[in-house]
Amino acid sequence: MTQPDADTAQARKAIAGLYNALMTGLVLTLVSQRGTQAAADFVFAHFRRQHLEKFLPGLTKLGLDGLPHAVACAQYHLFSNALGGVKTELVVESDRKAWVRYPPPRWIWQGATICAVPAAVNAAMLHGWHGHNGVSLGNPRLGFVCTGQTVLGDPGLEGYYFEYDHDLTEAERVRFAPDERCPPVDPAAQPRLDPAAWPPERLAKVEVSYASEYVRSLLPVMHELFGAGEATALVGRTARLIGLQFHEPMMRALAIDGDSPQAFARLLAALGRAQGETVEIADGVRVVQTGWRLMRDVDLDPDLALAAWNPLWEGALAAHNRHLTLATRREGATITWTMRA
Repeated sequence: MTQPDADTAQARKAIAGLYNALMTGLVLTLVSQRGTQAAADFVFAHFRRQHLEKFLPGLTKLGLDGLPHAVACAQYHLFSNALGGVKTELVVESDRKAWVRYPPPRWIWQGATICAVPAAVNAAMLHGWHGHNGVSLGNPRLGFVCTGQTVLGDPGLEGYYFEYDHDLTEAERVRFAPDERCPPVDPAAQPRLDPAAWPPERLAKVEVSYASEYVRSLLPVMHELFGAGEATALVGRTARLIGLQFHEPMMRALAIDGDSPQAFARLLAALGRAQGETVEIADGVRVVQTGWRLMRDVDLDPDLALAAWNPLWEGALAAHNRHLTLATRREGATITWTMRA
């Protein structure tokens, strides 16, 4: 496979950044409007859902399922996050103790966002994913020890998987030890993905998939926690704000000029194609998407999913040209957006 062309690469980076911001923005919406506990509940449920769906299949796909459990878990984070464009580091001390570090800047808490993320919300991610690895592997002695959190001012989120000599209770599966520090990381000793198995084109697609999985997970989790009405309102409000904020940098990245309906149609179509959707522009002002890969096999009514996700594009159009409106219609597997004056 070859490198993706420049336009496709920029569109993929744009949609990955947009979905990253949607996830981060939703956490901030919950912190500010529903409180720390509600945000922590969401983050826990979100990452537990992703863990149950992705962890064991991912170990096999990455060729890590034959390694000692602590090492396999740490290396899984190294590889899976690298595929998503997230900085991650690994230090293996023994078969029973392996460190993983996420140095700043944190991918999930971009920019100034990190200033508003309570430590309890960040810790919920560890309880949702890292603390469940031993359970999924059928190893009740495997736990995770967190030694640093970027949200507390530490030089990265870090910790180690450790296999104890005894079975762990649920409360022991994640332990916090801020007095411990990760050993020095040797860049030359970091395991690398096989370039033959992961050529540039495949890596570029995975970065989009990585961010898209956050959206696929957050929508049903929000409905489970808050019910359809409140979930749609919370996600929809967040999505509109993200669309407003990210419209201009996406236009700039894709080299699309002007505030016409036709210019916005080109933006919307490019972002859809970057996700692997089948998209056409009709009459210059209608964007027709056949199928919806993003929400394929997600256990959520598609109309509810659309009502929460579509405000991304409503917000983006409002920033594009406040005199235009977006008419959205879903008929079966087809979604049509029409820009109207």
